[in-house]
Amino acid sequence: MLAPVRAPDDTAIPAPEFPPDVEWLNAPFARVSQLMGRHAVLVEFWDFARINSLRTLPYMKAWHERYADAGLALLGVHSPGYSFGQDRATVERAVERLEVPYPVALDSSHEVWQAYRVRGWPARYLFDRRGLLRWFHFGEGDYLDTEQAIQETLLEIDPDLSLPAPLDPLRPEDAPGVVMDAQTADIALPGDRGRVELVRDWVDGPDYIEAADAGGAATASFSAGGAWAVLSEGGLEEPGLYETDGTVVAEHPGLRLHGFQFTPDAGTARRE
Repeated sequence: MLAPVRAPDDTAIPAPEFPPDVEWLNAPFARVSQLMGRHAVLVEFWDFARINSLRTLPYMKAWHERYADAGLALLGVHSPGYSFGQDRATVERAVERLEVPYPVALDSSHEVWQAYRVRGWPARYLFDRRGLLRWFHFGEGDYLDTEQAIQETLLEIDPDLSLPAPLDPLRPEDAPGVVMDAQTADIALPGDRGRVELVRDWVDGPDYIEAADAGGAATASFSAGGAWAVLSEGGLEEPGLYETDGTVVAEHPGLRLHGFQFTPDAGTARRE
């Protein structure tokens, strides 16, 4: 987890506008400039096939529910990390399945990602009613400080707002000041092929290895709280994340394994 960052007081960083041809889900379109003045804007970069994005999503949904009526405009930006995430219909189904309630920009070409200089998933940027950056954070965590920054920007719009106490941590490792043992780094294929034990033939693709026949298996050793395989094709109903014990078995030829992702071990959580 990376450290939170409050924008320097002496530096005015305006919110980059989204390219006009960006497509949206849950809204016909959204213009950052039109939201300013009446809203604080929280922009969240995410990917439905990234487990850390999904672990952050409950906080985003809760903040939308808590603060939308108080002046917070939350915009999701789906910047895919895998080739299947560039397909609009696939992302649309994921947004519906995950019950994302706020507008989501489809950033398949990563234009918005580059404009905001994003460093990884998830990433969040909070802008005040003037459109100036007030807070940003890369990675999971720092939910308390983010919510406090949201409340601060909303009180600038309406000092008489009655705001709730910040959310309690949803997981032990989300509590402020908690540290955990380092976990295994994510595996990206085919580049990390050497970190995976393979049974039968797997053919390299642009961002995956593909089982040549049924019965092919891939195993990753890991030290973490949990493991998730990123899968597509090969008879799957939907591409995306599938929880695993570290081994994936192809029930059909053509299964594509894009990589493995790992989650923290809450059992190692401790105060600094």
